[in-house]
Amino acid sequence: MSKIADIIKYEGDNTTFIWKHPCEDFNTLTQLIVHESQEAIFFMNGQALDLFGPGRHTLETQNIPLIGKALNMPTGGKTPFHCEVYFINKTEQMSIKWGTDSKVQYMEPTYNFPLSIGASGEMSLRAEDSRKLLLKLVGTENYLTQAKLTSFFRAFLMTRVKSYIAQVMRTNAISIFEIDENLAMFSNAIKNLLVNDFAEYGVALEQFFVTNIVKPDGDSMYEKFKSLHFRQYADIAEAKLRQQTDLIYAETEAQKVIIDSKAQATKRAQEGYTYSQERGFDVAEKVAQNEAVGEFTNMGVGFGTMAGVGGAVGGMVGGMMNDAINTAQAPATTPAQPTDDMASFKAKIEKLTMMKEAGMLSEEEFNNLKAQLLTSIL
Repeated sequence: MSKIADIIKYEGDNTTFIWKHPCEDFNTLTQLIVHESQEAIFFMNGQALDLFGPGRHTLETQNIPLIGKALNMPTGGKTPFHCEVYFINKTEQMSIKWGTDSKVQYMEPTYNFPLSIGASGEMSLRAEDSRKLLLKLVGTENYLTQAKLTSFFRAFLMTRVKSYIAQVMRTNAISIFEIDENLAMFSNAIKNLLVNDFAEYGVALEQFFVTNIVKPDGDSMYEKFKSLHFRQYADIAEAKLRQQTDLIYAETEAQKVIIDSKAQATKRAQEGYTYSQERGFDVAEKVAQNEAVGEFTNMGVGFGTMAGVGGAVGGMVGGMMNDAINTAQAPATTPAQPTDDMASFKAKIEKLTMMKEAGMLSEEEFNNLKAQLLTSIL
């Protein structure tokens, strides 16, 4: 006796690509329910006939014309007939893992040394051409799960993916030491090469991700070029850092000089003298350290020169020098002492010379004072 089915609908899970309904003999008035993102294909006598999209369908000859041509229906349309119904799940199925079963051998494009790497990741697939997928991969089986589809593709994935990895690395000149930062581009390039391979079986490759590259850590050749690669960037970074540090130090020192100069200028302005006058103080102090203060009377320094040092100190020093010169020019009241000899004259000339070189005496003042000294000893 024939089995009569009132409703035929999908009863598989979301990890299944194709599922065959167990009912094979059903009445022409049976209801077929196809959900969104599904399709249903009718088989009769081993031949794929009509394909139904989402919706509710009544199975009668008006809705399945190919069956009407293949089957001479009895009067009344109540007689059951033998057919098979396959549901195709067209949702995108994600997180399908893949990985190379052996290392990929190729020449590293940047440094040109032989290299072996492995790769793994995830992909997402979707049934694109229901009829092609059903006929090429399912045949007479009752279902096609995600795991079974992956196992079908495993061999061809291993061959194609390994070839494409080497090809993409070489074409795009991706260094093995920079592969991690280029994984998005790397993944997309391999996906574009794999799309047609999957399309041959009615499957759409929606996403393809390379999430891990197995590098030959520990290999002497690999470690050698790895060290050279990262050293060049480290040296550049170190040189830039040293340059920045030196620049900051130079700018700091320049600011310190500017601040010190401003402080000195403010101090001079408050005390009433200039930088050139301060230098004159320094020279006078050095002379005073080498000779007793009273010996300024023997140096013949012009009043105009020392009086120009500035302020009260300049006036005082200038006054002392003026008194010394007046004393030297006054008529001698006592005979010259024996100690006033040539050696003393030379010492005084040297002191006048030092003051001229320090800028405290002009050439004319120096000559006048030297003449006065000569007069005083004659």
